[in-house]
Amino acid sequence: MKSALATTVKAFGVLAGLAGIEHGVGDALQGSVRPEGLMIQSWPDAPFFAALHGEPAMTVIPNLLITGLLAIVASLLFLLWVFRYVEGRRGALGLVLLSIALLLVGGGFGPPLLGLILGAAATGIGAPLGVWRRLLPRLGGERLASWWPWVLGAALVAWVMLSVGIGLLAQVAGVDSIPLTMGIIVAAFALLLLSIVSAIARDAGAEPAAAAA
Repeated sequence: MKSALATTVKAFGVLAGLAGIEHGVGDALQGSVRPEGLMIQSWPDAPFFAALHGEPAMTVIPNLLITGLLAIVASLLFLLWVFRYVEGRRGALGLVLLSIALLLVGGGFGPPLLGLILGAAATGIGAPLGVWRRLLPRLGGERLASWWPWVLGAALVAWVMLSVGIGLLAQVAGVDSIPLTMGIIVAAFALLLLSIVSAIARDAGAEPAAAAA
């Protein structure tokens, strides 16, 4: 039986990797120039990203072109790890290390933070879920498990809104609202955590049946 937690980590891992590539492209297009400091903007002059303040990032590399290229490489390695190795013994550790690398080479703040959360969640892939089976009934485990597909879908929509929806609202509808942006950020992280918990509940409920089979 396919792990709901692994599916959740992979789905969000794709978003994190693609967002890191987008940051890297913005960094690289600024050319072979030296940043003014550790803090940079991936898209400082792009109207589409004005609502996100040019997409802040950081880099320890004193060249924006190299920073962008390294961010793209780190993001591609992150995607490869998500698809090929995240369910392995060192899957979680790989996500954490690649997220840190992405943070240091201009991959933004959102993608690395998402990667670190996914790295923490990935420690539960394939792990014994006995503790969760005892705990989740008190938290409405069966209901949480049944919610998983819907919560996962809503969480992915929220993260897509955070990545491109805010820019579209500003450019197409002229909506540039700090409270709306903050609301989308809060919803994205809340739904992410709920999708991870509901995925664990689904795996915990399926584990006895799988073991019996």
